Amino acid sequence: MIDALAGLARPLFDALDPETAHRLALRALAAMPPPRPRSDPPGMAVDAFGLRFSNPIGLAAGFDKDAVAADALGALGFGFVEVGTLTPRPQAGNPRPRLFRLRAERAVINRMGFNNAGHAAALARLKAHRGGGPLGVNVGANKDAPDRAADYVAGVRAFAEVADWLTINVSSPNTPGLRDLQSRAALDDLLARAIDARAAAPKSPPLLLKIAPDVGPAELDDIVEVARARRIDGLIVSNTTVSRPPGLSGAAAFESGGLSGAPLFDLSTRVLREAHRRVGGQFPLIGCGGIGDADALVAKLEAGAALVQVYTAFAYGGPGFITRLRRDLPGALARRGHASVAAATASAA
Repeated sequence: MIDALAGLARPLFDALDPETAHRLALRALAAMPPPRPRSDPPGMAVDAFGLRFSNPIGLAAGFDKDAVAADALGALGFGFVEVGTLTPRPQAGNPRPRLFRLRAERAVINRMGFNNAGHAAALARLKAHRGGGPLGVNVGANKDAPDRAADYVAGVRAFAEVADWLTINVSSPNTPGLRDLQSRAALDDLLARAIDARAAAPKSPPLLLKIAPDVGPAELDDIVEVARARRIDGLIVSNTTVSRPPGLSGAAAFESGGLSGAPLFDLSTRVLREAHRRVGGQFPLIGCGGIGDADALVAKLEAGAALVQVYTAFAYGGPGFITRLRRDLPGALARRGHASVAAATASAA
């Protein structure tokens, strides 16, 4: 039913500006009765971070910043959902317009700037979360924070009790100076403080780090070395890119902000593969960026991802996108000679 309703509403959403359409879609999802859960074939299940995922397909942070529709999104068929990015205090984000469609490329440029209602509002919703698949919380820092690492510590303290994992997001390009936290000394300090905060919490969920696709080899070396030394639980590779691949078209193609969607696939997959080689199997990776079909998903697995996250293709395709991706994944695995999701990940060189 949700797929049919989404199809009927598509012309309306396409006629609205992207941010308004996104907000209405979230409200509609939150208001609808969840669909009947559908089981996944055993070969799609993944064990990672001490958690069991019925399938490897997750919804990336940014779609449901304030956890207003986490239960409904999980019921659509995602193996897991990540909410956020959440900052300690509410903030409006950057001035509008700040979200732009690149329809021909199935891409989006955003410069949202961590717009969210803050920790307290999301925490209240997550305490009422009905459960289902694993759910993660992505935390960030307020733009005007005098000590940004302290904001991440506050996020760990606030959400450790309700999250199945926590993601430290230091890779958004839309908060000035935030990506500086990926440098060796700053990252080491941040992760040390976050790990200490988790150790003091009543519950100690896995701690993941989300990185940018725009890092060079030396920067990636530093990030992975710090992550391994601090013994975090995983990396998400990657966030949006500030680069602009050749061939983008339309008036919005060179708006400032982070580019996501199909044009990000090659860059994010290359960085994923390089990160996998450096990690040496110490912890799992989540591949994110440009997944538009089951073949692209399998390519992420073969680059070293244990799990994947989608966002832009889901925003364009609606609920039917996750339905198709789950349906098509077993065949895409078989065409590449893999008996399961885990086998595809294990094939990464």
